[in-house]
Amino acid sequence: MTGMIMPKMMYGTAWKKERTTELVTQAIKAGFRGVDTACQPKHYREDLVGKALREFIDQGVVKREDVFIQTKFTSLDGQDKSQPLPYDPNLPIPEQVKQSFGTSLKNLGVDYVDSVVLHSPLRSKEQTLSAYQALETFVKEGKIRQLGISNIYDPKLLLWLIERVEVKVGVVQNRWYEGNGWDWAVWEICQKNDIRYQSFWTLTGSPSLLQHPHLINLASKYGLTPEQTVYKLCQLWNITPLCGSTTLSHINEALAVEGATGLKEDTPEVKQLWDAMHSV
Repeated sequence: MTGMIMPKMMYGTAWKKERTTELVTQAIKAGFRGVDTACQPKHYREDLVGKALREFIDQGVVKREDVFIQTKFTSLDGQDKSQPLPYDPNLPIPEQVKQSFGTSLKNLGVDYVDSVVLHSPLRSKEQTLSAYQALETFVKEGKIRQLGISNIYDPKLLLWLIERVEVKVGVVQNRWYEGNGWDWAVWEICQKNDIRYQSFWTLTGSPSLLQHPHLINLASKYGLTPEQTVYKLCQLWNITPLCGSTTLSHINEALAVEGATGLKEDTPEVKQLWDAMHSV
């Protein structure tokens, strides 16, 4: 059984804390059909994401198969050890992964998840592969639809992983911002290997991009805000941005981007901006 296709934009739920249910509810009501979370109490309330989803599903507002749900396995290095952990840290890594995914299913109140990614590479390549392989068992059982990895900025490590997994890497979720030159080397690998590249820090991490003359001209020409223009460029370049806005007007602006059909990849200003972003 295949899951739904990943939407062109995902709603990010990091740092929402006790407002998570309220904000996920707002996002789904506005039209978001993709939600990103993690089994990491330090930065996410996966349980409150589940509360919002269950309410919508129980009320018949959406069907389970109409919402793309993505969560993450976070290794011990990414957890706050002063909080209750989603798995026994004394267990071998594969067992930690299995317990974490069991916690995710319980938190989210679902019997399958569309996408599960490793929150970051683990301390060694072998540990990273071991964690990924533990998730592969759930794909074979139909409980996970696709797998991926986040915060992987070493192209060689990504290629190493791609060559060794049984279930293909379907998602890479990385910071896409001026601080890492927009991560083009990893993005290129994703294009060549049919991997969906998801971006975070898409707006907040690129103040120079939002103020770039080419981008300002594009926004003005096509009746978009600079922020909408960045989101649209992501979609043109086969990037799925995460939007974590808490403001309804900004959420509506983000969702409206998909309908901005006038702006195309072969627009001269888009090509100029592409060249400028690759010369950093």
